[in-house]
Amino acid sequence: MAALPSWRDGPAKSAILSFVDRVTREVSPAERVAVFDNDGTLWCEKPAYVQLDFLARRLSEQAAADPSLLDNPPYRAAVSGDLRWFADAVTKHYRGDDSDLKVLAAAILSAYAGLAVEEHAARVRAFFAEATHPTLCRPYTACGYAPMVELLAHLAAHGFTNYIASGGGRDFMRPVTEAMYGIPPERVIGSSVGLDFVDGQLRTTATPEVLADGPVKPVRIWGRTGRRPIFAAGNSNGDIEMLQFTDAGPLPSLSLLVRHDDAAREFDYTAGAERALDLADSQGWTIAGIQRDWARVFD
Repeated sequence: MAALPSWRDGPAKSAILSFVDRVTREVSPAERVAVFDNDGTLWCEKPAYVQLDFLARRLSEQAAADPSLLDNPPYRAAVSGDLRWFADAVTKHYRGDDSDLKVLAAAILSAYAGLAVEEHAARVRAFFAEATHPTLCRPYTACGYAPMVELLAHLAAHGFTNYIASGGGRDFMRPVTEAMYGIPPERVIGSSVGLDFVDGQLRTTATPEVLADGPVKPVRIWGRTGRRPIFAAGNSNGDIEMLQFTDAGPLPSLSLLVRHDDAAREFDYTAGAERALDLADSQGWTIAGIQRDWARVFD
């Protein structure tokens, strides 16, 4: 079978194949590190981020038990089913406005505080076992992008070690990334809350540990891998520094930016990605437009 069958022949596919061919001749396997954003890069992030659906269900449960929480916008949005409020809060963050994100973060941090890490993972798995995408009407685990899954496999077959470096919750992604992408939990870098060790258990707290987004992404990548990636893929303003970090190394590198421009098969939007798209040409990043470059979007 030809490489990357879900990719249309074109500049993006050619750039990827040429890069991998060069790297396999010039770069040692130990240096072949690839990092991928998750939301909007490996799986669908519209009309709202997958994790926000998971969290909204929990906030709705909490508001049912304590109606006074409805005075708080995240709980009110959760009860009304207004996932757009959550998505807009994140989009405003990518545009430099954290006013709503701070309110949302406070609710998120308290949502699952006190759980043993295994119980949290079980709740995540239960969510993925029954939740479906609100407009695509398919399980969230079937909303991974087929071309990107093929790309991950292609890189792995050529000696790359693939990591996820996402602003999404590390412990939300870990239960599903191996089955969806072939990336084991120890190679998932993401945002996290603090943990306490109590009576033999690791338990979640309501204390933020890190928001792995923007300039924090390369810091976390280095902290986890001890290497500068030579391949990076993202789709938003929050991925700019990760792509720049990848570009700035001495080895051959490729930075890929997914552009969402296919309303018929997925979504068409630039919100939260304006700066990244503006920088793409001057930075020499490869753009993969869904409409132009992907023969199919989902399996």
